[in-house]
Amino acid sequence: MTKQPNFLIVLADDLGFSDIGCYGGEIRTPNIDKLARNGVRFTDFHATALCSPSRSMILTGTDNHIAGLGSLVEWLATPTGANPKGVKESQAPARGKPGYEGYLNERVVTLPEILHDAGYLTLCSGKWHLGLRKDKSPWARGFEKSFALLPGASNHFGWEPQLEEDVIEAPKPFSTNYPLHMENGEYVYDLPEEWYSSNSYSKILLSYLKEWHGTRSDTEASKGKDRPFFAYLPFTAPHWPLQAPQEHIQNYRGMYDDGPDALRLRRLARLKELGLVEKDVEPHPVEAGEVPEWDALSPEHRAKSAKAMEVYAGMVECIDHNVGKIVDYLEEIGQLDNTLVMFLSDNGAEGGAHEANPAFHGGPMQHLQKYYDNSLENLGNYNSFIWYGPRWAQAATAPSRLYKSFTTEGGIRVPLVVKFPASYACPVPPGGISHDFSTIMDIAPTFLEMAGLAHPAPTYKGREVVGMRGRSMVPWLSGERVSIHNTDFVEGWEMSGRAAVRRGNWKAVYLPSTRAGPSRKGADRWELFDLEKDPGEIHDLSTEHPEVLKELLKLWDQYVVETGVVPLNPELGDYIAATDEQMPDDGWMEFEYWKKGARENPEKFFFTPKRFDRSGKRVA
Repeated sequence: MTKQPNFLIVLADDLGFSDIGCYGGEIRTPNIDKLARNGVRFTDFHATALCSPSRSMILTGTDNHIAGLGSLVEWLATPTGANPKGVKESQAPARGKPGYEGYLNERVVTLPEILHDAGYLTLCSGKWHLGLRKDKSPWARGFEKSFALLPGASNHFGWEPQLEEDVIEAPKPFSTNYPLHMENGEYVYDLPEEWYSSNSYSKILLSYLKEWHGTRSDTEASKGKDRPFFAYLPFTAPHWPLQAPQEHIQNYRGMYDDGPDALRLRRLARLKELGLVEKDVEPHPVEAGEVPEWDALSPEHRAKSAKAMEVYAGMVECIDHNVGKIVDYLEEIGQLDNTLVMFLSDNGAEGGAHEANPAFHGGPMQHLQKYYDNSLENLGNYNSFIWYGPRWAQAATAPSRLYKSFTTEGGIRVPLVVKFPASYACPVPPGGISHDFSTIMDIAPTFLEMAGLAHPAPTYKGREVVGMRGRSMVPWLSGERVSIHNTDFVEGWEMSGRAAVRRGNWKAVYLPSTRAGPSRKGADRWELFDLEKDPGEIHDLSTEHPEVLKELLKLWDQYVVETGVVPLNPELGDYIAATDEQMPDDGWMEFEYWKKGARENPEKFFFTPKRFDRSGKRVA
């Protein structure tokens, strides 16, 4: 019997397609590039458009709308005043519906649960974003050892501004940006000294691996080092706030002074040179009308914008530095050859322009100016709070359209580097490129097949569970199949009223129109694209090929039924307006951890959200 392999997933948060060196970027990533030289880069690998939905699919092998992350739980709790009842794309109709719990629900069994039951040591260190309470934590969902950031973002240095006494709580997103962690089922409020997220998460995971191997000096040698391991290292970088150690930022001084358009051209040229895109590819034009063009900025604003990109690059370099620490240790102890190492991003680059959002002005902007130091010299330090916006993001997603939160390719196509175990042949030679379509749901079935394990559906520990929608890569690796998916595969995506369905190279996309605000960049109708000829999703063929669009929309309807998508407007299916019980904004998150007193007595701030069936009838 072949020895069971180890598994290591390294997940970056909001990393752009062309940021790392082996994907055409100028950012220094020698360790990830080394993995690529010994492995395979994928160019048609897809996640979802947002972070926690993608993470749910990694760990379950099924669609996020089934697993409980049909939307970000933070978005479900967004005040409906901005999107009143009956307005398209309001989150209210999805509140409390099946598949929108905001955590990994009981309908799924997780990859670490299955692996741990089979004897694997399961380890997690980093961002969770799949539940805020002990019973929804990594420890409760199969990880034997874990140190996890529970919310979706936090200050990377673990710093919190000390609010004035009469301030009850900071406005969002600042109130939910404090570093709530949990270690093995217990909340952690005091982080270790010299905390920086990427360095600290990798240090913790490395300590777990050393304990497993029996070489840690401060503990007894582990007796279980013969167990294979599954290690999950989900960074919270380079998600905003953009912050990094100065030793990494300084390597990029002046590199971005010519602006995002120039960077975009350099990245595109390098992508073509590496064979990652076709030489005649037509990139989608930049869509960023909510922010000024580079030449229209004042010298001060250009300097700050370029510095934000320098900080971002430092964050990515720091990720790579820590990937090197883990991989080098596995090589040192002779385990690298038997370990599948996977590096990927959870969605496209983050292009949000908070300064262009009217809701950010007033309280949030005043809070930012009062409690943070965003002077040019201080950008990237612990007490700064910045993001880099849609123009820099589209330098990283080109030639694709748009970025994170959109179901266009710029939001869902992500880099994937895989170094397979030495015992597995691969149809792509080391250092090569695969243009096969694959998805983030393919990870779990691949790992299970390599481990010689079966998914337990339809039941697990006495409860009904769903199976996996992903496809194992093993038959493709062994040569039994010429591609991972059939050429006429069907896949769907939906995120907060933005939708897409794809069969083969044909893709239909629905985006809301721009009339409702700067973040909505669509035609308010279904568009049709041939990705083989038009990977930038520029030329809408819905008029020329109405029969293709009609077939795709039938497949979309099937996807909605199979996965439980709640259509947030009539164009996406049977629209059911929110009930009066779904309209209140409070009580949709199980733990309002940012509230005053929640650290001292967390149970007082626990909620049991109301639950409804798909028709809106109250069931719990």
